[in-house]
Amino acid sequence: MKAVMYTQYGSADVLQLNEVEKPIPADNEVLIKIHATTVASTDAIFRAGSDFMARMFTGLMKPKPTIPGGSFAGEIETVGKDVKRFQVGDQVFGTADPDTGAHAEYLNLPEDRAIALKPEHMTYEEAVAIHPGALTALPNLQGAANLQAGQKILIIGASGSIGSSAVQLAKHFGADVTGVCSTANVEMVQSLGADKVIDYKKEDYSRSGETYDVVFDTVGKSSFGQARRVLKPGGLYLTTIISPALLLHMLWTSKFGSKKAKIVFAGLRPASEKNGYLALLLELVETGRFKPVIDRHYPLERIAEAHRYVETGRKKGNVVITVAQS
Repeated sequence: MKAVMYTQYGSADVLQLNEVEKPIPADNEVLIKIHATTVASTDAIFRAGSDFMARMFTGLMKPKPTIPGGSFAGEIETVGKDVKRFQVGDQVFGTADPDTGAHAEYLNLPEDRAIALKPEHMTYEEAVAIHPGALTALPNLQGAANLQAGQKILIIGASGSIGSSAVQLAKHFGADVTGVCSTANVEMVQSLGADKVIDYKKEDYSRSGETYDVVFDTVGKSSFGQARRVLKPGGLYLTTIISPALLLHMLWTSKFGSKKAKIVFAGLRPASEKNGYLALLLELVETGRFKPVIDRHYPLERIAEAHRYVETGRKKGNVVITVAQS
């Protein structure tokens, strides 16, 4: 089978499309023929290896997982003899394990991983964009923040994969949502249901005079120092990017003051929790209350080009990779 691989950190040029052996499922595993996957910001960060703290998870000197990719949509081709949840021919979407990437033609996964049946009305390319951002947004909004109806939330990076999901999910939970994005994306964020949109090129959200119960930085472009100016007493600052400064703020705010800083390692949540989130997302998709945002499509052969685009920071929603034609 064809698989994207990299054996050293670096630019998108380190990515290679290689022929590797097709995996054989164990008794409790399913073999998935992948039709679509995504390139997320984390894929580019992990590949570059420029973030030392990220290397704590991906390998200090060289990458541990040589096939990248966290999200997939495809068809189950083979099932192990002990598999009960799925059968051959099921069209599914979900997340790969850290050591088994989805940027390949086939993927083996134990049946109890975060896998769900694809909505029938969606293509594989549409389905694969449902969850990459949402599976990060939900543990933050529903988990860490316990976001309630009537609360006010500021979402920084509201046009990205995580941000576009967070806007829709926060509205589902009944929150008053303010999104922060660039001029080009204001209308798109408004269309997702945001009550207010701040164009960061024209306005500094930290000096707007508004205060919020939650500030959720989905792109790691802010600091707790900035956010605390707009947090209500008892408010929570959430971010997706770990840093030494954030760790110090987390330690300090855990002991002092009412305003807290926190990071949620969404990718490390148990599969049972992720499956619960997938069930919620399916319900919202089927009832028209959640719509995945897709920016661009690339074929697998042009995945390096997709990485370069993601690294520009201009991605709106998701960048989808077509692996097999439906």
